[in-house]
Amino acid sequence: MLKRSRAIKVIGAVLLLCALASCSQQFARKSCMAITSQAQYCLAPTVNALSAQSDISLSQMISMSHGQDNHELMTQLELSSQRMTLVGLAPLGQALFTLVYDGDTLQSEQSRLLGDTFNAEYLMAIMQLIYWPTEQINQHLTDAQLRVTPCENALCKQLIDADGEQITINYSELNPWQAKISVTIKSADILLNITPL
Repeated sequence: MLKRSRAIKVIGAVLLLCALASCSQQFARKSCMAITSQAQYCLAPTVNALSAQSDISLSQMISMSHGQDNHELMTQLELSSQRMTLVGLAPLGQALFTLVYDGDTLQSEQSRLLGDTFNAEYLMAIMQLIYWPTEQINQHLTDAQLRVTPCENALCKQLIDADGEQITINYSELNPWQAKISVTIKSADILLNITPL
């Protein structure tokens, strides 16, 4: 009886592991994407963001509002001269997605809970708009331009496409790696508030 009970537990553990493994799916994603209805952005190499710094590891809390919907997630952003990795976690710690960009290819693994239409690479592109130098972002934009604009915050940037669509980025400090940041994507009615942890 004891052996049978143990066998049932082992089988149960194996089935649980199989179920957990099937909860995520992998995608090879394109590193170029529509950032607005008119503008295309191709992810920039990570070395562009690290010209004066060593490797970067940054934990963040992101609150997102879209119309009446509000969501929170934690992210871990890891940068080296060879790779950019962005991991998204639900507030209770469940893995939602992992993106790895090596300068050429973009690999995405995401929870099936996010569905097939969720594109985490868009969030990776937003991270580059926030943290990469403006002139380097503009080299990877088509039909749009990112500029520093006057504002009441420490620093503000605005991406404007050919139709006048805007993405506005406001920083609480001049050093973006230490700043609290808000990103407004007007056409999509999205507001992101990003707080370093």
